[in-house]
Amino acid sequence: MNSALESPLRVRSVGRLGEYVRVTPESAGWEHLHFAARRLLGGESWSARTDGCEYGLVVLGGVCRIESSRGSWARLGRRPDVFSGLPYALYLPPATEFCVTAASDELDLAYGWCLAEGGLGPSLVTPEAVAVELRGGGHATRQINSIFPPGFACRRLVAVEVYTPAGNWSSYPPHKHDVHRVGADGRLLETDLEETYFYKFDRPEGYAFQRVYTADGQLDEVVLAQDSEVVLVPAGYHPVAAPPGYNVYYLNFLAGSAQSLANTDDPAHAWVKQTWTTQDPRVPVVTLAMESGAGSGASRGV
Repeated sequence: MNSALESPLRVRSVGRLGEYVRVTPESAGWEHLHFAARRLLGGESWSARTDGCEYGLVVLGGVCRIESSRGSWARLGRRPDVFSGLPYALYLPPATEFCVTAASDELDLAYGWCLAEGGLGPSLVTPEAVAVELRGGGHATRQINSIFPPGFACRRLVAVEVYTPAGNWSSYPPHKHDVHRVGADGRLLETDLEETYFYKFDRPEGYAFQRVYTADGQLDEVVLAQDSEVVLVPAGYHPVAAPPGYNVYYLNFLAGSAQSLANTDDPAHAWVKQTWTTQDPRVPVVTLAMESGAGSGASRGV
């Protein structure tokens, strides 16, 4: 087992402005998923092309406008940071040119992408449309905000935000999604997915620990995750522990054999679910109601 500080599954942020963290299939050693995040100051722009990929853009904090060859969105974003409300996001299909311009003093933007066939249109996700689920129980209670859930009108991407209250565990009991398995009845039992965990904390000195391990022991890493860092999950079970005093946020992007979150619990720990009788009253950590100007929406002109 490698040191938590030295794990090859840990991707650190570089600098503060511009693109400060990046994951590619080449750097991660997998097939499908890319991920990056960047900060722009007010008035700054970033332009790109999706080419043969589909993109999911998530506004972490701040406000922006996006112009593209598939349409324009005059105002996306409302929360100043991820601990202050629900997200705006935008799905862009292949063969799209786009430009993001910061319309607030600072914009923090994350985006995941992967190869995909064309034929779909762009889709705006507003905070009002984000489904919020309170999952788990006891000290494994957490909040899940579905941004691009299974069934969303895209080819392969899935994205969710997860909030874990201080002292709790998340992605627990440990689960995995590294084998594509279909039951005799045709039901999808497990999907083979690549996944990034992108972390933020409600205090800058915050941190979390994540274990990534396989049943055969060929992969067994305990990873220290600090603010704006990524933990890679190429395979195996991958629970997260939030230390006392620090609420933990992570943004998951996933891509793989199907647009699904079908997974399998670690049989050694699945019994824990039977002990949950109540949920932590600290969830939800963020709500639509906490945002100033909630309900104002985003305008779109095509």
